[in-house]
Amino acid sequence: MFSKKDLAQLSAKGISAQVAERQLEGFRNGFPFLKIEKAAEVGSGITRFSYEEKERNIAVWEEYLTKNKGKILKFVPASGAASRMFKDLFEFLNNNSQTPDNEFITKFFTEKEKFAFYEKWDWECLEKAGCALDQLLEFGEYRRVLKILLENGLNYGNLPKGLLLFHSYQDEKRTSFLEHLVEGVLYAKGGQNVVCLHFTVSPEHKNLFEKHFFENIKKYEKKFGVRFEISFSEQKKSTDTIAVTTDNEPFREEDGSIVFRPGGHGALIENLNDLDADIVFVKNIDNVVPDRLKEPTVEYKKLIAGVLVALQQQAFGYLQELENEKISDAKLQIITKFCESRLNNFNPHISGLNRCELIVYLQKKLNRPIRVCGMVKNEGEPGGGPYLVFNADGTISPQILESSQINIAEKSQCDLMEKATHFNPVDLVCGLKNYKGEKFQLLDYVDNNACFISSKSKNGKELKALELPGLWNGAMSDWNTVFVEVPIATFNPVKTVNDLLREQHQ
Repeated sequence: MFSKKDLAQLSAKGISAQVAERQLEGFRNGFPFLKIEKAAEVGSGITRFSYEEKERNIAVWEEYLTKNKGKILKFVPASGAASRMFKDLFEFLNNNSQTPDNEFITKFFTEKEKFAFYEKWDWECLEKAGCALDQLLEFGEYRRVLKILLENGLNYGNLPKGLLLFHSYQDEKRTSFLEHLVEGVLYAKGGQNVVCLHFTVSPEHKNLFEKHFFENIKKYEKKFGVRFEISFSEQKKSTDTIAVTTDNEPFREEDGSIVFRPGGHGALIENLNDLDADIVFVKNIDNVVPDRLKEPTVEYKKLIAGVLVALQQQAFGYLQELENEKISDAKLQIITKFCESRLNNFNPHISGLNRCELIVYLQKKLNRPIRVCGMVKNEGEPGGGPYLVFNADGTISPQILESSQINIAEKSQCDLMEKATHFNPVDLVCGLKNYKGEKFQLLDYVDNNACFISSKSKNGKELKALELPGLWNGAMSDWNTVFVEVPIATFNPVKTVNDLLREQHQ
């Protein structure tokens, strides 16, 4: 199938021929849908805590921090470029419009002073054009000032979101990168006042992130009385996937070389697997708010972390008891009930298991990575939905699914998908070590069939691309997963530049 030249190209990227063959097979045969048992909802798959329960779990987390029981890390996917954030502005430029021609562009210019980057933008206009921003607009130079913002001045159209100024304060302007540092201080400060964060970035932006961090580190460490440990990683080239033609043959450049594409955010499971930490918070780079609105975020981050610690401690205790061959049948029933009621793991055939089979089953179900996921009521925002799903081994467990993983052509499945009341805003806290203190090998818990195929184009030709199982979807498929309801106030993403004009970002 592959020529010597192909094999050399695969080897250079760290991709084996067997993996490449499996990817081609996936294009040819497609990937199986997952079968929904039901949409998770409050009381059945999603937990809503009372005030007293919330306070108890927050206290569990604060005790964990005080006793310095393990390394805490915040993991922030930050490789996305901001170009999509400025999509409407680029369209304005590409349409050769001379004045604002729609509601979005009008709002952008009318309220421009509210943007945290306004002063820098104004200064760049003076530097590049010899006139202040407002003067240029009086002359009708809308296109020129946008090019200064997006291209030949601030270059915002080519920077990652993490390096854009998001919020204004009396004494400073903060990027979303800096807001994540501040958040880390408020709920993820470990022993000896150390705050650890890891950012996944694009290779072309890594130096810019490091420069931005080193320019601000002293000021923020002094301001918050902490020490930051910041690390960066890039998506591995070995996680790129083969692109194919409409005939499912490798898509090739004019020189005959195979075209590869990034495997999507699911590839970041490898980056997460490389980290040595006990508990890891996962949150997107653009979901941050100014200090005056951080309280709900901090409160519920502590809540889901406390839930994880409490569940982990209980599961660890049960795993130690399961090592005792003389464990009582009554205790086995208690552990089974824990799996069903607290972890929402169900085995329809559990009554048919003998004692030895039940012990093995419980050990397998408990000795896995665990994650607690914040779930927000669905008010029309996009995001993967929480469902109770049938697994390959016949069990049922919570999963976060995208619509591409569901057979919407089957009416019963489509109806169940539409009953989802909540969505996942990428608000996770993860336990990455087992009850013996050893790191889980996270790649062992990926559902490699949870890929999906999308249509793209290159050089005017149609191609098909393969995305790996999403980081919080198929890449964490075989984890223990718990859903907790969190308020919409914890979800404030910036998908377009005008989102920064919303009250939550002022």
